[in-house]
Amino acid sequence: MSTSILSTVFANTLATTVSRLPLPNIWTAGSAQQRTLMLGVALAVLSNLLFGVLYAYSSFLAPLSGTQVFIWRMLAMWAALIGYLLISGRLGVHIDKLKVLGTVKQWVWLLLPTPIFLSQFWLFMWAPVNGQGVQTAMGYFLFPLMMVIFGCVFFGEKLSRLQWLAVGFAALGVGSEIIRTQSISWATLWVCGTYPIYYILRRLQGIGAVTGLLVDLTIFAPFALAYLFLIAPSSLMLVSGSGFFIMMLAGLGVMSVLAMKTNVDASQILPVNVYGMMSYLEPALLFILAITVLGNPFESAMIYSYGLIWLGIACLVTHGIRQLRRARKNLSSSVKKQVA
Repeated sequence: MSTSILSTVFANTLATTVSRLPLPNIWTAGSAQQRTLMLGVALAVLSNLLFGVLYAYSSFLAPLSGTQVFIWRMLAMWAALIGYLLISGRLGVHIDKLKVLGTVKQWVWLLLPTPIFLSQFWLFMWAPVNGQGVQTAMGYFLFPLMMVIFGCVFFGEKLSRLQWLAVGFAALGVGSEIIRTQSISWATLWVCGTYPIYYILRRLQGIGAVTGLLVDLTIFAPFALAYLFLIAPSSLMLVSGSGFFIMMLAGLGVMSVLAMKTNVDASQILPVNVYGMMSYLEPALLFILAITVLGNPFESAMIYSYGLIWLGIACLVTHGIRQLRRARKNLSSSVKKQVA
């Protein structure tokens, strides 16, 4: 059975299953639209669940360190992505996109976001097993708020009152945390401060998510292999001699690609506001996993600063819901005019 047929069967099964769930009427306007939205929501939920599992994955791969798990994840992810593109017959499509780049300047511009991407993936695997799980999750909570600010500064986007309120609450929350601890975690700052730059650069470049991912992983693969052979040969011996580690790392690669693929598909299917609201599932899961499964510390005094940030997130979600309802009203009005 071909990959396209499997994908179709999976999508139809997923859409049928999710369509039976008791979701609000906002998702159920018309049969075709309903199926599309249900599939998009299901893909978004699945991607966030997968990212949550990946966040805790390092703890199951001891005695490998967080950095070693990151190295193995990049290699497993690269192999899984190449395998998927070969089976689906889409590898040539992405290579053709890269062939258009004919100058050194264009390639330098393309590779500029790669170090940010790699550092974020390293932090994602390193932080949970090094006591920075909660702080990293908070960085992902702040990420959408920072994207709002970046959009305002670099793209001239106007902020609504709710968005300004969200930014204000987030600023108060961060300020409260700085006063409480006399510092702020570098992990939080790195996630919310550099990840927006990665997405903005990729947007300006006009490079698709899968093409960009293919470039990032391919560029890093030789360095990952060099690290294993020259710096961490014990890690290479441990993995190569254990069927358990081989299976776990293969699963790590497959889940990573599946998480990215479902996330990209959801972003293309769902309205922007809906996709934005669904994206808050991931940091919420990371936060819960960091405290419960991974045992990262959470002090009661953190509730004040984190609560302010969550208020900001609530403002953004409310803003998204209002925009979605306004868009639905405009769509209904235009349909009525066409019928009349």
